[in-house]
Amino acid sequence: MTLANRYTSSSHCVYNLGYHIVFCPKYRRKVLVDGIDERLKELLKEKAQELEITIESMEVMPDHVHLFIRSKPTYAVHFVVNQLKGYSSVKLRKEFPKLKSRLPTLWTRSYFVESVGHISEDTMKKYIENQKNV
Repeated sequence: MTLANRYTSSSHCVYNLGYHIVFCPKYRRKVLVDGIDERLKELLKEKAQELEITIESMEVMPDHVHLFIRSKPTYAVHFVVNQLKGYSSVKLRKEFPKLKSRLPTLWTRSYFVESVGHISEDTMKKYIENQKNV
């Protein structure tokens, strides 16, 4: 990624917000198989486009999902995760009735998130600490 396309700007803000997100089906059941995985990818891309966020990479495993997304600073990560999980759950449970019989809800309420940036934590701390010395 070059410096020119690393950042996004709006009228009042320049940002680069990346997140690694992981979430799982209820009871960590291995239900994301047999076409459900591919449909899930399509649904997540649809919702991301609607929210105007970017899915940089995605992998669907039988019992969990990995996403690397870029988001707007006006969206809380919790909002984004809930939108992606809620949208995909409603659609998948409608299209694949077997999911309803195996699980009371498709996704657990929990998830993992870690911010991902170009600059390391140590570099940022040193930069801030050295501001008065400049």
